[in-house]
Amino acid sequence: LMKILKEHKKIGIFQKEKFYGEFATAWKKCFDDGKFFIVDITIPFALLTAVKDDLEIEYTQTACDASCAIYNKFFKQELITIIDDERKVQHSVLAKSLEDATMNSKYLPDGVDVNAMDLCFPPIIQSGGRYFLKFSVMSDDNNLHYGNIICSFGVRYRHYCSSLIRTLLVEPNKQLQDVYELLLDVELKIMESLKPGVKLSEVYGYAEDLVRVRKPQYLEYLTKSVGFGMGIEFRESALLINGKNNVYVKAGMVFNVHVGFCNFPNPEAKEKVDRVTALFIGDTVLITEDGSICLTDAAKKRLKNCSMFIRAESEEETDGNKENIDEVLGRTKRSVVLTEQLRNKETGEERRKSHQKELVKILNQTARERITTTKKQNVVPEQRKPVISYKARSLFPKNKEVKHLEFFIDRKYDSIIVPIFGVPIAFHITTVKNISQSIEGDYTYLRINFSRPVSAMVKNKDSASTFQGLLYFKEMTFRSSNLKEPGELDPPSANLREAYFKIKEVQKAFKARETEARDKQGIVQQDRLIICTNRVNPRLKDLFIRPNIVTKRISGSLEAHSNGFRYLSFRGDKVDIMFNNIKHAFFQPCDHEMIILIHLNLKNSIMFGKKKTNDVQFYTEVGEITTDLGRYGSRSDRDDLYAEQAERELRNKLNSAFRTFCDRVEKVTNGAVEFDTPFRDLGFYGAPYRASVLLQPTSCCLVNLTDWPTFVLTLDEVELVHFERVHLQLRHFDCIFIFKDYSRKPAMVSAIPQHMLDHVKEWLDSCDIVYTEGIQSLNWGKVMKSITEDPEGFFESGGWNFLTADDDTEKDEDSDESEATDDVYEPESGDEGESDEDSEEYESEMTESSGSPEEDTDSGMSWSELEEEARRADRQKDLEMESQAKRARRH
Repeated sequence: LMKILKEHKKIGIFQKEKFYGEFATAWKKCFDDGKFFIVDITIPFALLTAVKDDLEIEYTQTACDASCAIYNKFFKQELITIIDDERKVQHSVLAKSLEDATMNSKYLPDGVDVNAMDLCFPPIIQSGGRYFLKFSVMSDDNNLHYGNIICSFGVRYRHYCSSLIRTLLVEPNKQLQDVYELLLDVELKIMESLKPGVKLSEVYGYAEDLVRVRKPQYLEYLTKSVGFGMGIEFRESALLINGKNNVYVKAGMVFNVHVGFCNFPNPEAKEKVDRVTALFIGDTVLITEDGSICLTDAAKKRLKNCSMFIRAESEEETDGNKENIDEVLGRTKRSVVLTEQLRNKETGEERRKSHQKELVKILNQTARERITTTKKQNVVPEQRKPVISYKARSLFPKNKEVKHLEFFIDRKYDSIIVPIFGVPIAFHITTVKNISQSIEGDYTYLRINFSRPVSAMVKNKDSASTFQGLLYFKEMTFRSSNLKEPGELDPPSANLREAYFKIKEVQKAFKARETEARDKQGIVQQDRLIICTNRVNPRLKDLFIRPNIVTKRISGSLEAHSNGFRYLSFRGDKVDIMFNNIKHAFFQPCDHEMIILIHLNLKNSIMFGKKKTNDVQFYTEVGEITTDLGRYGSRSDRDDLYAEQAERELRNKLNSAFRTFCDRVEKVTNGAVEFDTPFRDLGFYGAPYRASVLLQPTSCCLVNLTDWPTFVLTLDEVELVHFERVHLQLRHFDCIFIFKDYSRKPAMVSAIPQHMLDHVKEWLDSCDIVYTEGIQSLNWGKVMKSITEDPEGFFESGGWNFLTADDDTEKDEDSDESEATDDVYEPESGDEGESDEDSEEYESEMTESSGSPEEDTDSGMSWSELEEEARRADRQKDLEMESQAKRARRH
């Protein structure tokens, strides 16, 4: 070694590193005599190790997943519990509990080796106006303050570091919310700027420029550094993201991106401690050839995910007191509670009614403005050329069947040639409406019915082009003998039988081609998928796809790339879906369901085989859909417990994996694709197609995703909802969704249970959607046709008010009748002492008497009239009994 050193005279050392011990002292003496040239290699060595290989990236990703899991499963839940219980906890104690959670496998992802885990630095918890946005500070012994709470920690896995910083805001005011949104945009700008070939100083300049444009008064509070390189070393000083570092970014580098506003004024704060506060967020970012990827996006940092609002306890106390009302006030007071509840219901109904009146006025006004402002576009249907089999008789095929005046089917030109009066005549297959064959005695009959313009059954008259002055065949019948002459192999009728089957085949093939061509007309060419070769792309395995690619169900993987999804089956089938073609994206967890799914509703249809579709779904099954009823005994009970436990663990694992995938996709697309989850508590049963399914609202749609075909209804496209068959005697009602595009056919959901009417009304009213109701079912095809033919006249005559006119008159009549009946009888105070059985009998009699309108007309009869009616009924019964006795004696 000394011989080699004497030849080169240059030695590289890590100058800032200090080593102690006998060996280190002896080593240092050998190089302190001035014979060697000492060079600091800290920066070159840091740049050399900054680019990570695939295994190092995998370790870093695992460390980031562990940090996010600890934050989501432990810290966030623990902090919510502390605030909810109003406990006094020191920063140092909370930091110590967070440190202990990193060594607990309960809070770590599956498959992570706990023995390979370690902390990059002690967790830092700060709140209460004392903020230092550095990684060298320690958590103090002050109590946690319910204001801005900053948590900084990082997990090391197999020596590779990760970092996660989040600020949780308790009761934030408008100013803090705006500043936090700015901070998120600054961090996003930094991540977008971190690309191969960009200087780190330029990245910091982009962050400063954004703050200078949006809120220049906060520029002085921006941190002087917004990140640094990270790997085995937590902080690579050679890779600081500040305004002075001119190192270029390379693919494979990992950065700790953190940005904050430190100690800025918050004059709107309620408490003096919060008058000076700070905001700090940070993530671990991987640089790829296409840009940057956030590895810690599973720990959500949007404002809605990091802000907490404390609920007032007055409502909870009143709800709790309702349970003890019966015991305290007794039976007589119980009716008062019920009356109060009815009053509240009536108040809610009145509130909805007044709100609906306002919405109807706005609806008619906006719809009329929309029609007047948009120019009426007369869509001219594409004129198809008349179908001609052959342009000249010389082009007829030269087959022997044509020469011998027999039936001939030309598959090439989709035509049939038949003999008429000794002349072969050609007809295109589109002119044939149907064909039938029958055998009667010694003859076979072939009957051909043709499409013609005057036929009411012909919807598309392109096949029989209407030319003035021409005559059209209605039908033709051909007869041929079934008897064979001596020496003939087949009877003459064989030609008719063969023609019958060939015409059927040609018709079927032609219709299939026409359907496929018609489907392809509405297809919009998608962009080309840009493949991202990173191994850290959001990906889900073992998924099935609906609709099926082939007849047999096959599984595959779904992966998100730069501009879209790619589903790749195990046999190599590919389905590409672009982000810009996604209208709605849904994630439905497997809670209360047998499948967990991701559903994509598309703006433009795509082709699946030979069919087009607007909905694509990726799902996997959870648990057993069928149950073995033959198992019995204590051992099977124990197995059932283990199976239920395994199924619960599988459900939790799948929910976590799918949620992580959705969060990462939202991060990759910068919010262009957001996954919505249905609200099961707001769901109701109905039949959008044939079977009754559970319809669940989302933030922007009404969906049923479990059953196929799926039902996805966009609420922004709905103008009005009308309830049909609404009557107390009916068990179900129908719901009609009328779209803002009047040329679109209204959607119908039938067989909704009658008791869900108020529930559906409340949901629609909360969405600011106008609803009306009626007893009869309307012919919506004719209604929409009349509206589209004269929309201005429709709104001049009142618009959609015609749906509410009948309803208002019926309600007025009902209210008049109820007032009249209320004046007839007024209960005295002594009537309150009746037993519950009497009241139940009275209610049952009332429900029975209100069953038919004929019985309602007798409610005003006097006692004498009632007695006379009873005598007539008795006499009628006596006459019937006498007639039955006479008939019995005759037999």
